[in-house]
Amino acid sequence: MTKPVDIRAKSVDELATMLLDLRKEQFNLRFQRATGQLEGTGRIQVVRRDIARIKTIQAERTRAAAPTA
Repeated sequence: MTKPVDIRAKSVDELATMLLDLRKEQFNLRFQRATGQLEGTGRIQVVRRDIARIKTIQAERTRAAAPTA
């Protein structure tokens, strides 16, 4: 589990790379669950929450960078 403080310290490119890696891991975990090979199901929830944290921080940065009219 990644803490929000650690995520906020990363650059935009690092966040995009991290998000891509987490989505690949999420796909692999879903595939393992569907085929009955997944041992620890708790990892699915951790990955989902990390993806949500990254997307939230990306949205915050986007809103902060957008000019207010």
